[in-house]
Amino acid sequence: MDGTFKQNDLRHIVETDKARIWHHLTQHKQFETADPRIIVEGRGMRVWDQNGKEYLDAVSGAVWTVNVGYGRESIAKAIHDQLMKLCYFAQSAGSIPGSLFAEKLIEKMPGLSRVYVTNSGSEANEKAFKMIRQIAHKKYGGKKYKILYRDRDYHGSTLAAMSAGGQDERNMQYGPFAPGFVRVPHCMEYRADELGLGHLSGREFGIAAANLIEEVILREGPETVGGLCLEPVTAGGGVITPPEGYWERVQEICRKYDILLHIDEVVCGIGRTGKWFGYQHYGVQPDFVTMAKGVASGYAAIACCVTTEEVFEMFKEDPSDKLDYFRDISTFGGCTAGPAAALENMRIIEEEGLLDNCTAMGERLLANLGALMERHEVIGDVRGKGLFCGAELVADRDTKEPVSEAEVARVVAECAAQGVIIGAANRSIPGRNNVLCFSPALIATAEDIDEITGAVDVALGKVFG
Repeated sequence: MDGTFKQNDLRHIVETDKARIWHHLTQHKQFETADPRIIVEGRGMRVWDQNGKEYLDAVSGAVWTVNVGYGRESIAKAIHDQLMKLCYFAQSAGSIPGSLFAEKLIEKMPGLSRVYVTNSGSEANEKAFKMIRQIAHKKYGGKKYKILYRDRDYHGSTLAAMSAGGQDERNMQYGPFAPGFVRVPHCMEYRADELGLGHLSGREFGIAAANLIEEVILREGPETVGGLCLEPVTAGGGVITPPEGYWERVQEICRKYDILLHIDEVVCGIGRTGKWFGYQHYGVQPDFVTMAKGVASGYAAIACCVTTEEVFEMFKEDPSDKLDYFRDISTFGGCTAGPAAALENMRIIEEEGLLDNCTAMGERLLANLGALMERHEVIGDVRGKGLFCGAELVADRDTKEPVSEAEVARVVAECAAQGVIIGAANRSIPGRNNVLCFSPALIATAEDIDEITGAVDVALGKVFG
């Protein structure tokens, strides 16, 4: 840099981005002839790019993260004040914001009691996997080591997390993966035919879909299965809400075979579905809950693996045994900005009634999408929970043949042209990346919801006629 650069020299920023930045999930060939999008500023539900174009963000930072919206001065101040007092100390010691955040969080999670802080969802999930593996050695002679995961679910981008990844396109070219991870079928009623359960619906389907998990356990041998890892609502794999009866039966199966239940709330946690956690809609009691994205709404990096006292006690039974504790560390789990931001994030959600708003606006979003389904034959199914919704696009409602990924991308682009950023399942399920995704911030208003679905209405008309 020659010293003449100014902060508002956005042309310089764009050129430097093209020359130096490796973007996530992005094919960069396009930037040889076009500019990347640079998001410059955010306020409330809106963001602005380098050209000054304003967008309504219907995906909370593109990946379901900014739950309380942009520009929260009180969160920034909480981070500033904490950093000036203490920015970091390894989590082998404690901190004031860490203790206060853990106390506040556990208040929202009856039956759970211990918080292990990390810096990403992938890492939080790996902590649970490692705990399950260590328990296998401590209690079962190493035999009960297998971890089950579900088709279409996603648990992170490290090699261990990808070993538990139910999205084949995300895993392609990255194997071989860690042994001992075993896939179970998905629970999407709309595609029940894929499971051989097309003759069932509602609660009957839900129980039958859960029973498919039991079949895998019996095939593998219950004495070898230590954990089951599931998203409460499948996210990037198609926004799949669980059918009635599913979670109740899953809980029964886990208890029957002494299997630890790990619920991945990286997307659903901290209000996204209208409750503090997605699993709380379904009356289940997990052994592990992992979370990330919305924990601090993207204002600081923080993730957690939360577990029960029963699990915790297994790691402190014999202090004379140098292997009898959880021998693990997350370097940036010691950053104090994360819990400071998370505390203020939770206060905002409570004081502004954002869980109730999420429920009300989620109902409006589903209703609006349902109305679009009546107008556009290309929408085959609409589903979701709270402000976490999806619309599956099909070329034929009878056969449920998915539209092409190129057509889905055109819908997303047409919405962006109108100033609305929506999401889409992509790079996930071969031949099934055909779901539009919506996850606006919990502060969304009725006007915001109507603007989002209005843009989709226009986009579908342009792309599909």
